[in-house]
Amino acid sequence: MRIAELFGQDAPVISFEFFPPKNEQAEAGLARALEKLRLLEPSFVSVTYGAGGSTRDKTVELVCRIKRDLGIETMAHLTCVAATREELGSVLDQLREGGIDNVLALRGDPPQGEEKFVTTAGGFQFASELTSFVRENYSFCLGGACYPEGHVECRDLDQDLRHLKKKVEAGSDFLVTQLFFDPEVYFRFVDRARSVGITCPIVPGIMPITNVDQVERFTAMCGASIPEGLHRRLEAVRDDRDEVRRIGIEHATDQCAALLQEGAPGIHFYTLNRSPATRAIFEELRRRDLV
Repeated sequence: MRIAELFGQDAPVISFEFFPPKNEQAEAGLARALEKLRLLEPSFVSVTYGAGGSTRDKTVELVCRIKRDLGIETMAHLTCVAATREELGSVLDQLREGGIDNVLALRGDPPQGEEKFVTTAGGFQFASELTSFVRENYSFCLGGACYPEGHVECRDLDQDLRHLKKKVEAGSDFLVTQLFFDPEVYFRFVDRARSVGITCPIVPGIMPITNVDQVERFTAMCGASIPEGLHRRLEAVRDDRDEVRRIGIEHATDQCAALLQEGAPGIHFYTLNRSPATRAIFEELRRRDLV
């Protein structure tokens, strides 16, 4: 099923993001997380691509296996990094043959150890170029990424929005935001996107905080911010894993509730291949009759 067809129905579109496991132990952990989250009946799950396209084959294998064996709709991430258009076409052919209908087209992060993105000879420089290539040659439903607080490489919010509009015009059917922690950040961004003519669904991306050091690294990498009050609460219990998790789940639950109550079309959870925090949030949202 094409994900774009899920929007505008009675229920919000709820999705979970995973990354391909690096070893057998991680693979077993992911299998357990998928089984537990499957019981929540998500609208779809997505699988990341890895820096530098390092998990390309595993991404294809995993999205196909999840759809085939678990019966969950899937979306494969695809990046421009270290790949020619012919190589990207080969991946898209595999996804099509595997029955996958949805692709998240991204520029991608530089390979590990490299600071800047370098365009591959015969490849693409921007996500908008990849989006256009897929749109012109395939029938996938296409998602795109967006950055409510601006891309880390483009702190000019107006310019970043112009880049986003170009990507949508190239063929994005819906957008998923980078993580953020203040609902108002999302709503201000949506208002700005609508004001320049971006009309497709914009799904907020949510990452439950379970580790303070980890979320500080993530926000530094992606250009997102942690609200001062939340950061103070986390800092006060930094070394208490259970209390950090409790605060993180509480904050994410209230954040999701505010987003859904004010009209967000769904929630995309960055799970980090774990299920407990996401399940706790989902179950509380269900108790509040929001999902």
